[in-house]
Amino acid sequence: MFVLKSLLGKMWGNPANPELIQIPVGQLYLVRPNSIKGSRECIFKDAVATIRRTGIEFQYQLVITKAYEEGEDQLLEEDSETDDERVFLIDDSLGFRFSTIDGAATCSWNDLSGDDGDLWEFVSGKRVSRPTNDLFEMTLLRCMYERKHQRPHDEASEADLNRLRLGSEAGPSGSSTNLLEASNSPNEAIDPFKDVPILSRDKAELYLFDTETDVFVVQEKEVDVDIALNGEYDTWIIVRHDKTPFISLPVDAEMNPRFDMSNHAFMFTFRETEGLPGMTWCLKFVPETFAEWKDKFTIYLWEGKNRQSYGKTKADEQRYIQDAYGDIEMTDVAGEEVEDEDEGEDENETDAEGTDAENDGDDLSGEESSEKAAAFASGSKNEQLAVGYKDDLSFVARGDMIGVFAPKDNKMRYRTTIDRVKDLNGKNFSPSRMMLHNQDSNMLLLDPSNRNSVFRMDLEYGKVVDEWKVSDVISVDNIIPDSKYAQMNPQQTLVGHSHNGLFRIDPRVAGNKLVESQFKQYATKNDFSAAVTTESGKIAVASNKGDIRLFDQIGKNAKTALPALGDPIIGVDVSADGRWLVATCKTYLLLLDLLIGDGRFKGALGFDRSFPADSKPIPRRLQLKPEHVAYMVDPVSFTPARFNTGMNEAEKTIVTSTGRYVITWNFRRLKQGRFDDYQIKQYDSKVVADNFKFGADKNIIVALEHNVLMAEKKDLTKPSRASLAPRQSIATPAKKLRDSHSAIVHSPY
Repeated sequence: MFVLKSLLGKMWGNPANPELIQIPVGQLYLVRPNSIKGSRECIFKDAVATIRRTGIEFQYQLVITKAYEEGEDQLLEEDSETDDERVFLIDDSLGFRFSTIDGAATCSWNDLSGDDGDLWEFVSGKRVSRPTNDLFEMTLLRCMYERKHQRPHDEASEADLNRLRLGSEAGPSGSSTNLLEASNSPNEAIDPFKDVPILSRDKAELYLFDTETDVFVVQEKEVDVDIALNGEYDTWIIVRHDKTPFISLPVDAEMNPRFDMSNHAFMFTFRETEGLPGMTWCLKFVPETFAEWKDKFTIYLWEGKNRQSYGKTKADEQRYIQDAYGDIEMTDVAGEEVEDEDEGEDENETDAEGTDAENDGDDLSGEESSEKAAAFASGSKNEQLAVGYKDDLSFVARGDMIGVFAPKDNKMRYRTTIDRVKDLNGKNFSPSRMMLHNQDSNMLLLDPSNRNSVFRMDLEYGKVVDEWKVSDVISVDNIIPDSKYAQMNPQQTLVGHSHNGLFRIDPRVAGNKLVESQFKQYATKNDFSAAVTTESGKIAVASNKGDIRLFDQIGKNAKTALPALGDPIIGVDVSADGRWLVATCKTYLLLLDLLIGDGRFKGALGFDRSFPADSKPIPRRLQLKPEHVAYMVDPVSFTPARFNTGMNEAEKTIVTSTGRYVITWNFRRLKQGRFDDYQIKQYDSKVVADNFKFGADKNIIVALEHNVLMAEKKDLTKPSRASLAPRQSIATPAKKLRDSHSAIVHSPY
């Protein structure tokens, strides 16, 4: 997934850009056909291949870099021996050859420091398109030509370049040769996608958001926008100028796709390189074609996520899917006051930097021993947050330790550490889930290595005192309170779910604690991922498939089943009365009004009655605007969103976070259809979890990777360059292309 930089001309034409081209995903192997050590050893199971300029004319490097999983690189920071990069000077002595293995493109070259016959081999990821691999191959050959002949590659003939290829297999369509032929013909543009099936083609204007000027910059006044088929349920967008592709990327949620219906525009974001802000592009269509193009894109996006035909879905499900990607004008809620009494406060224009993190942070000298504070501070990263309803205590899990914090003078103060969480056999474990229980006197914990039990910790003593065996065969993947505010009462029972079952847990019964009469299990794997209860105990369950089920009680079928958009749901919350639900996906939130508006059950909630087939709730996607995402170093990845809580408190605000940013939406403005009206605050490190202080929406408890803070809602500001831009100066990808285009459009596109 990357910009093709108008292929040869724009790719080679900017000497300030050290990287010519990159394969973003693949594996690196060392092949030793004559060695007793083994014929094929995987060196990097996740790797990136980059062709890079050097400081010497006509010399280039092939760089294979290990791609770390999130957080893994930081764990290795202190290891000076870490070898996460292989660098090769591109020379014909390496004997590059190209082939395929199980449909994946490969590039092999001689290991000059190894035994005779030893090879390095890079296997491109199967999601990388064939044209991308072809272009990578052609770029390698041109780099070899420049070093061998000490002159520019555009002087090379097709025969010159083919002589540099050693023992390669021609692809299914001989596409590399086609690229070479086209690149050496002065009157023919290069089109590596010319053999790819085109599903649709429309005209549009192409713009790129420039973070230095805060406006969209026109790149081309007319481009062809193709939706192309790369494989079954695998479609790509290809943007061409004349016959030359400008952009190609797969149709998936990582695009952060967004439609602007009033301007007939489609915006999306993607990243060339990890650790840099993304590039936000805009395609503005002619009004006559936009609506149809939007519907096609939505269908291909849904099919790619769900791996099934859109045409086989029911008509009401198709309407639900299409509604999720439209601009929906929400109507005011009848009989409900929607004017914002905090209007002045939410328009706050305080300094976007806010209060320095160290001044907001926890005081680890605390009220307990400095040894305990130091032990917690020196542990691994914060992972989970549980905000209490009693005594204002908050609990932060960090490995097998739990830190206890309390607010004081609008700051979070360290109180103590529950050190080394152990089961009844003395075995340490790092909780995968934690839930306050029984008036905040207990903490219920799940041990990922013992998935059939719930462990009860007595918070007065800071020790696990009970193991509740739930079932011999059913795993407990998640636990939630019996009702939204059950932990304020001496409530004993709770709700649990597995990947395909929902059940009540009662620690008072003899033997296993699963209540058989209140157990609903599905025959198929529904992959349940999150659940929540209303104040009256109604239950919403979401899944990694993206569907949502609403139950009035456990043990019976769901009253309402809402279709899957295809994105895994990682968190779900409801208003206390059950009227509103917010589900969290990686790149967007889904807001649903669960009041039935038509039919015989009009006025009831989806927990109690099924929605009529022609009157399902309209899903409202809450996203960050793509021009705001353009400033962010990390891809959008929301933490579970939550309403503010409190007995007899109306829900006023929704809070979530992504990367280094905490974000709030004004709930009452959302009900007026103002989806882009959110506030934001940036921190100096990643936000792990966040939630409102119980009983108020003015204060937000924020757990960073190594800190615990309290943010005041008034300190969050409207998104702007000042509040969004990384604290460190980073050359954004957009700047690479900005200098070559002069036309700047100052209103919207």
